[in-house]
Amino acid sequence: MRTKSVTVVPYDEGWKSSFEAIKAELNHAIGDLIIGIEHVGSTSVEGLSAKPCIDIDVVIRDYSVFHTVVSRLEAIGYTHEGNLGIKDREAFRYTNKPHLMKHHLYVCPQNSEELHRHITFRDFLRNNPDAAKQYGSVKETAAQRFPDNIDQYMAYKAPCIEELYALCGLI
Repeated sequence: MRTKSVTVVPYDEGWKSSFEAIKAELNHAIGDLIIGIEHVGSTSVEGLSAKPCIDIDVVIRDYSVFHTVVSRLEAIGYTHEGNLGIKDREAFRYTNKPHLMKHHLYVCPQNSEELHRHITFRDFLRNNPDAAKQYGSVKETAAQRFPDNIDQYMAYKAPCIEELYALCGLI
């Protein structure tokens, strides 16, 4: 059991500009090596309550540029953590970025199943406000019930996510 504090807050318009600030810094360092930078996760869906942390997928064509991407990201304060058990999704942590909003950074090849899942789910929620509202409500309830247990928070959300995945063709 992981005792990690869980906070879910109402959607914040500022998340868009926070993402753009992170994207600009990443583009400056690796823009010539990548296909794109995607704002994914709940903060990318207007009106959706979320944990105040930006999820970002950097998209590369394939792994041929990955080592160069890693070195350039290291030069700006990111450390490669590996795939953390998820194929074709490489995680990075960072230190000393008080000028940027808290974020999770992943690098994925364009054919990554995890990248496809992130974008499909994001786009489904963006285009289905009722589904986003339902998901937001479940997240808020989960955070209220399990404010100090991320595992129970995730387990509480799982049936709703599964239902929404079925609706958008992910399962």
